[in-house]
Amino acid sequence: MRDIEMLADYAPRPKDAPHLLEGVRVVDFTQFIAGPYATLILADFGADVLKIERPGVGDGLRILKGAQIAGGDGGAFLWANRNKRGLALDLATPAGRDVAFELMKQADVVVENFSAQVMKRLGLDYDAVAAVNPGIVYCTISAAGRTGPMSGRTAFDPVTQAESGFVALNAVAGAPARSLTTPIADLTSGMMAATTILAALAGRSRLGRGQQVEIAMYDQGINLLAYAATDYLISGEEPAPRGAEKHPAPAGIFVTKDKDILLCCASDGTFRKLMSVIGREDLAADARFSNLAARTENAPLFLDTLSGILAEDTQANWLARMRAAGVPVAPVASLGEALTGPDIEERALVSRIPHPVAGWAPHIAPPYRLGLTPVVDPVAAPGLGQHTREVLGEVLGYGEEALDALAASGAFGRQDDKR
Repeated sequence: MRDIEMLADYAPRPKDAPHLLEGVRVVDFTQFIAGPYATLILADFGADVLKIERPGVGDGLRILKGAQIAGGDGGAFLWANRNKRGLALDLATPAGRDVAFELMKQADVVVENFSAQVMKRLGLDYDAVAAVNPGIVYCTISAAGRTGPMSGRTAFDPVTQAESGFVALNAVAGAPARSLTTPIADLTSGMMAATTILAALAGRSRLGRGQQVEIAMYDQGINLLAYAATDYLISGEEPAPRGAEKHPAPAGIFVTKDKDILLCCASDGTFRKLMSVIGREDLAADARFSNLAARTENAPLFLDTLSGILAEDTQANWLARMRAAGVPVAPVASLGEALTGPDIEERALVSRIPHPVAGWAPHIAPPYRLGLTPVVDPVAAPGLGQHTREVLGEVLGYGEEALDALAASGAFGRQDDKR
């Protein structure tokens, strides 16, 4: 296991830099990945994200199997919930629902990914909130919408990958079909949700009110097909399963003297650069290989020749020479190599941040970088209900007596609630 103590400390942002979403309050009812990833993006930009969880249980991502740090927090939950304040509210109790509604009345954004009709049954749906807070941007993330025959579906990332055609699109000839391990449908649905929320917030200043917005994971799954979808609608032809063979662009994975590399020469220009690197300008001038159509026609001969040359030197040597020449190339890195190599250090992507129980937690920097308004300094994901009393005192003005009464009513859960 990687020792967190060996990671570099996070380098803080300039103290006088403004926050992009300072003053924006988000009430977050989401769990697992798509919803928490959307609110994570908002939190990184400086929004005050109030994460509402069920007492004693919390976000289902808390108990997802995986690596854990001291205190029991898993890597998945830590990754998706930094920079948020955590509240435990029992929405099954009238008092818990009342507190949630009061928070929503004060909020700019609400995000939820419950099953259909749950928020309406609780009296926390868009119509109820917008009636008293017309500026609210209310985002729903669902499997396939909130109305119509598909609205009762439950979605998880692999389900969306399968039903949208994404699994079939990425099938490999001769191998069983399988979804991607990376939760691509969840992640991109979260990105789309955050983008749509930001657009609605920008529009609010012009329109004078908020609105309800929705991201359906099924819709996003179809969008993940990218240009393959329009190709099919034009031709009516299913794409053939990808083979293990290399593409004559040349593109694909090639064996070197020690480790594999991936080439992606998608143009004749990068092909010529590659031929210069390997010392075979004659191949670039050869009519059998000089353009993609010719290389495709003579693929076995060309690829055999190229493979033989690449096998004569090491990965490190090829990478250095090809990158210097502008050839699109990469090592086929293991997870450990990707997270501990010099490129990670150069981009300052991995560091450690304080954690109240474990001492330290790993941090992976987000990809967005803004010159005037850098992302907020990261704070570790909250413990279950960690900020309940703090937030209700600060946001709603509840004193200790009122908070004690809410606790006694069961709004924060029962004493015997356990994870």
